[in-house]
Amino acid sequence: MNLKKIPPAFKIFASFIVVILIGFLLFLLPISTKTGVRMKAMDALFTSFSAVCVTGLTTFPNIGATLSVFGKIVLAFLIQIGGLGFITVAVFIMIFLGIKIGVVDRFLIKEALNQKSSKGVLRLIKSIIFTSLIIEGIGAIGYFIFFIQDFSFWEALGMSIFHAISAFNNCGIDLLGSNSFILYKDNILFNLTTAILIILGGIGFIVIQDVITNRRWSKLSIHSRIVLPLTGILLVTGTILLKASEGLTNEDFTWLQAFFQSVVARTAGFSTISFGNLNIVSLLIIAALMFIGAAPSSTGGGIKITTFYTMFKSILSFSRGKKTITYDRWISEDTKLRAFTLTTLSITTIFIATLLLLAIEMNNPLYEVTLHKILFEATSAFATVGLTLGITPYLYTGSKIVLCFLMLFGRLGPLTMISLWNRNWNKNEVSNVRYVEEKIILG
Repeated sequence: MNLKKIPPAFKIFASFIVVILIGFLLFLLPISTKTGVRMKAMDALFTSFSAVCVTGLTTFPNIGATLSVFGKIVLAFLIQIGGLGFITVAVFIMIFLGIKIGVVDRFLIKEALNQKSSKGVLRLIKSIIFTSLIIEGIGAIGYFIFFIQDFSFWEALGMSIFHAISAFNNCGIDLLGSNSFILYKDNILFNLTTAILIILGGIGFIVIQDVITNRRWSKLSIHSRIVLPLTGILLVTGTILLKASEGLTNEDFTWLQAFFQSVVARTAGFSTISFGNLNIVSLLIIAALMFIGAAPSSTGGGIKITTFYTMFKSILSFSRGKKTITYDRWISEDTKLRAFTLTTLSITTIFIATLLLLAIEMNNPLYEVTLHKILFEATSAFATVGLTLGITPYLYTGSKIVLCFLMLFGRLGPLTMISLWNRNWNKNEVSNVRYVEEKIILG
């Protein structure tokens, strides 16, 4: 079999599946769980999917009380590999061992990192790994200051490292049980530590590297100049809207909680509130933030903020009868088509998944099955956020399988998934045939 003929998208897909299966097998080992506790096969598979796809949904009310130290280490490694990408980690190891990286491998790296060119991808790989470890290390130190007050030294150290990895990789799995971070809901420094880790992971390695290298706004790439302000706008808007909506029915809902949930809604499922107590307006706002998600080439999910930006600019320019221009650059028709295609596929996927989940869960006696709970769960899984209204542990096996597919679909992205069937990935379509233009009646 000629590996060169295998589409890059399939190699990326296969790498995720391999890591998920390895995690699944490791979780089945007795050493992965505490004495007297065993993981069922479906729960082990779901947990592995959730970790590698950096989603954060779990079928256990308290996964920290389920996993042993070994199991927690496995979980942390799966989150790290899932956030950075197996190909990124594998290539870094090859570089470290002095193994030569060929042209085909560089092209695969380019696709995995969503780069325009394969030039400089090895340097980018090393930068991604070192930057991630430094940020996570600083984050772990920040967490340790708080956890040492409530846990023994080694337990606090382990908790700090784990949550730094989970936060930076926008996973949102915590070891504190069903209360998540509610214990620290009023601790400003704890909230800021978590928020900064999530935001840095969510803006993406390309933006971080761009800021470190160029430092001045005028020298930043167009990509960074879109991601940074739009990230700020979504965070501020989400905070204000959540405070306004939830403040109507819950006077104890603070600005700090509104800010924190606005941050985590963009792809990291930590929580400083009980989601079961949120009103329907707040849930809709959070669902919208989840759907938009983080930046490309980041550890976050969603349709990505650049996709949202491209659609917004396209609609605005179309309504004015002008070309779509941003920072004195024309956004190509191909880029706009990709943005609208990606969003349409995403909405369609969530819609179909919601229908399937409703059909499967309709008569589940373990919780009250409602449309908003199922839709919220499906959106959270697709956007790899991990926020839930508490129904995940009670879902039927069929529903868990649907969510596994959603998590993988959301992590790899709709365009990557549909390109699995594209056999002409390395060929440009060339044809001398020209067709007569037809204007179809719309609206």
